[in-house]
Amino acid sequence: MLRDDTNYYGDFGKQYLSNSDIGTLLKDPSKYGVSIPDNQNFAKGRYFHQLILEPSKAEQVKYVTASTRTTKVYKQYCEDNDLPFALLESEVEEIQRLVTKMLSNYTFFEDIRNDDNEYEVPAVGDIKGEMWKGKADIVHPDMLIDLKTTSNIDDFKWSARKYNYDSQAYIYQSLFSKPLVFYAIEKGTGRLGIYRPTEDFLKRGEEKVVQAIDIYRKFFADNASENINDYYIEEELI
Repeated sequence: MLRDDTNYYGDFGKQYLSNSDIGTLLKDPSKYGVSIPDNQNFAKGRYFHQLILEPSKAEQVKYVTASTRTTKVYKQYCEDNDLPFALLESEVEEIQRLVTKMLSNYTFFEDIRNDDNEYEVPAVGDIKGEMWKGKADIVHPDMLIDLKTTSNIDDFKWSARKYNYDSQAYIYQSLFSKPLVFYAIEKGTGRLGIYRPTEDFLKRGEEKVVQAIDIYRKFFADNASENINDYYIEEELI
């Protein structure tokens, strides 16, 4: 059932914890379970992935030929199509260029287009006593491949910590029993990078998972001991 995005991201999928919950539980647990409205940044990332992993879906993406989202053309297009937002043609073309750049690299192409690959593969499993879900971009015979875009590839190793790629690597490796490797491309320049998690990286991800589970059990589990309205941050200033 989780192969269907409606089930994965909808009510059925919400019975499982996922890596997207990590940041919420660790930073602002009051927002746990609250749906985030779709927006153009999500749409750009989704289109990038669809072009590579699900091209039939990419063909259905709507976009508008307008210079900015403040123009009458853009606003009228959204109104006529009953859309809260739409991608600009320039954004679609830029994403297409990134995909072309990534797949024009021999190593990236060989790994991403391996004949034995599976794409958009969901999995669920018990991690430290709670049920988690994950959907791998690519299940390669030797690894999991997760596709990323980044604004600055030189800072990827730092943003990987900020955006909880460490906990993602730990969760996915636990669910699929394969190492997760990040294949990244820099927006704007098209520079490429392959990033393989170390044991320290995975250990930090595991620590985040443990912390998130503690908060989940305290405030949201069936036998939760505390009310989320009583949550507050307490730290020492040094």
